[in-house]
Amino acid sequence: MRETTPSILTGSQRLFAWLAFLAIAVQAPISAHLLHDDSWLLSILVGMMIGTLILVDDAQRRQPVPDNAE
Repeated sequence: MRETTPSILTGSQRLFAWLAFLAIAVQAPISAHLLHDDSWLLSILVGMMIGTLILVDDAQRRQPVPDNAE
């Protein structure tokens, strides 16, 4: 049985999270410039949540694998 590192996201979910984060990072300033209301702030909040998820996943992936000396 192969040991894997503990992680919240699978590889494809991690890729999708990065793509979503980058898309929001591009879309939010454009929306802020084009729209006259503050609805673009929702994009900033969603981007912060996705960024936090990516940071937590990175922290979990960097945890050392426990040695099972049995």
